[in-house]
Amino acid sequence: MTIHEMKIGDSASMSKTVTETDVYLFAGITGELNPAHVNEQASSKTAFGGRIAHGVLSAGFISAVLAMKLPGPGTIYLGQELRFTKPVRFGDTVTATCTVTELVPEKNIAKLESICTNQHDEVVIKGVATVMPPKA
Repeated sequence: MTIHEMKIGDSASMSKTVTETDVYLFAGITGELNPAHVNEQASSKTAFGGRIAHGVLSAGFISAVLAMKLPGPGTIYLGQELRFTKPVRFGDTVTATCTVTELVPEKNIAKLESICTNQHDEVVIKGVATVMPPKA
C-alpha cells in the first residue's frame, strides 16, 4: 500500500502464540541467553517468578504487521519507539496491532501506533513505528 492509499486510522493486526521453542530459537539466533528467558531455576527467583519471552521477540510481531499487512511488502522500517509494559510468558498469545497516526506524503513517511496485547487484552508493548511505505 503506498502512502497515497493509506489513511489516518487504517489498522492491521497479527497474532502468534509464543512457545518455549520460539524463545530458545530466538536466544540461539541472537546470542541473548539471559537466564530470565532460558533458565527456569534462576528465573523463578526474579520478580517475574519464571521464564519470560524476550521483549524484542514480541516486538518482532510489529515488524511482521508492517512488512506483510500495513503498509505491506516493500515497506522500509526506519525506526521504532518501544515501551515494554508487561512480560510475555510461554504460551501467551500476542497480538500486534499497527494503526496509522501520521502521514507525510512529501517525504514518503508514515507513523503507526504499535501495540502488542496478550490473550487477556493486557498491553505488553506500546510504541510508535516510523516507516517508508512502498512506492507503487
